[in-house]
Amino acid sequence: MPVDFNGTWVLEKNYNFEEYMKILNVDLVTRKIAVHLSQTKVIIQEGDELTIKTLSTFRNYEVSLKIGKEFEEYTKGLDNRMLKTLVSWEGDTLVCTQKGEKANRGWKHWLEGDKLHLELYCEDVVCHQVFNRKQ
Repeated sequence: MPVDFNGTWVLEKNYNFEEYMKILNVDLVTRKIAVHLSQTKVIIQEGDELTIKTLSTFRNYEVSLKIGKEFEEYTKGLDNRMLKTLVSWEGDTLVCTQKGEKANRGWKHWLEGDKLHLELYCEDVVCHQVFNRKQ
């Protein structure tokens, strides 16, 4: 049985986010706003289907996917790129690879107690975010 990521998660810690956005060529104004925002993630997991909503007062982003099935993802409002995305399980970790114009791009989600960890990576930059489960 896979790990259950269902829930609402509130950002607690955000390490190296601005550097991550820089490598994606996100403009300066957007970066400066984004690093100061609180994010909430809503994850809906039903079997192999997953919806991840990233919500803030500035921008929202939602992606729906089937684990193990590659799909085209348009990162509208983030870095506005078209990607070939594949999410799969590696043990208890959800691992995403994103193919596009940037090398070594993707993310990983895992749980430690009531903390949701998200590692975002692109090229040689890694951002680590930690979220608390909202009660």
